[in-house]
Amino acid sequence: MPARGKKRVRGSEGDIKFSSKKHKISHPSHPDVAVTGVVLACGEGDVGQLGLGPDVMEKSRPALVSIKNEKIVSVIAGGMHTACLTNKGEVYTFGCNDEGALGRNTSEEGSETLPDKVEFPGRAIQLSAGDSHSALLTEEGKVFAWGNFRDASGKIGLTSEGIQETPIEILPGETVVKIVSGGDHLLCLTEKGEIYSCGCAEQGQLGRVAECFSVRGGRKGLDYILKPGVIRCLQHKSRKRVVFDDIYAGQYMSYAREKDTGSVYAWGLNNYYQLGTNDLDNRFVPAYVKALSEDVKVTMVDAGQHHAICLDTAGKVYTLGRGEYGRLGHGDSNEEKRAPSVLNLPSCKQVAAGQAVSYALTQSGEIYAWGMGTSQQLGSGEDEDITTPQLMTGKQLQSRKVIAVNGGGQHTVLLASDTPS
Repeated sequence: MPARGKKRVRGSEGDIKFSSKKHKISHPSHPDVAVTGVVLACGEGDVGQLGLGPDVMEKSRPALVSIKNEKIVSVIAGGMHTACLTNKGEVYTFGCNDEGALGRNTSEEGSETLPDKVEFPGRAIQLSAGDSHSALLTEEGKVFAWGNFRDASGKIGLTSEGIQETPIEILPGETVVKIVSGGDHLLCLTEKGEIYSCGCAEQGQLGRVAECFSVRGGRKGLDYILKPGVIRCLQHKSRKRVVFDDIYAGQYMSYAREKDTGSVYAWGLNNYYQLGTNDLDNRFVPAYVKALSEDVKVTMVDAGQHHAICLDTAGKVYTLGRGEYGRLGHGDSNEEKRAPSVLNLPSCKQVAAGQAVSYALTQSGEIYAWGMGTSQQLGSGEDEDITTPQLMTGKQLQSRKVIAVNGGGQHTVLLASDTPS
């Protein structure tokens, strides 16, 4: 069970511009090692997910996290933990380690609440994190993961051998260019444009497991869902095999973009129209989403528990799905949005979501946040819900521009750089 009665909820991947000749693989979502910053965190920190030590239980404004003078290029929030990537390809983690999500020994009291290094072979270029698991991608295209997946009945293990407390390679033989985590599933995009998935399959989030096998693999057993398998997808018109160039994930959902056309396919939980298919049917295989492919030309998607947030080619931000607590940013209305609805925001370069919160990062480096305020994830200084996008402010943001944002279970992490005086 989650620590201290808390519900474990999703993390997500970061999406930042990448341009480094040192890496053997490349993808637009990889962080640029020349663009470094400091880590800021706000929200609840009762299991150390803020990285501020054992005595800091919460922060209502972004607070500075000290990571041994390391230069950070990416920071990812999991359910109740955080992972940071340095410009040297090293990984630091902090937060709840009940099920191995930190990938390191935390037997010393309080050691989980402060950043420390994860040991693994190679050099990392991308991170992802879910409720109780984490993963990294190396410059050679190898994927290492650790921690645990869960379903409605509890722990299912990271592999059929159970929880993995230190990193293990999970997709040998394939060259991967991007990874993303949902709450309890992991997607891997290969250089061939194929997507492999593993983890919980109950809501269809793996995109390759029929509903009759979705509960722990049914008669096929746990290996069927825990061993990464390729997702089969045909174009909605030509019926040719789809070659993908990007992947995204929410708590129980997955999204992918077709390389040639920019079309978006989605699968998983759809109880609030969050897949954009204008119905309430869960999808156990990828479904073409006209609303995100033709009505709006999407370049980025992130999702929470029951809603999604999208960025189009012009830098406009759209939301769809469940409306409660203001997570869609359209005011006090609790009505769900069946189709993507645009928000009144400056031109943006990144969007992100937590369970019931949303974020948008502008081209000028300002961060807007809205949604449920209970956990103080919005960095507003209060615990009230915010129903329209509000600029995040605070002492640590006064002289800094935000590079990237990521939403976890009850906390938010930012990567920010100093601006010239």
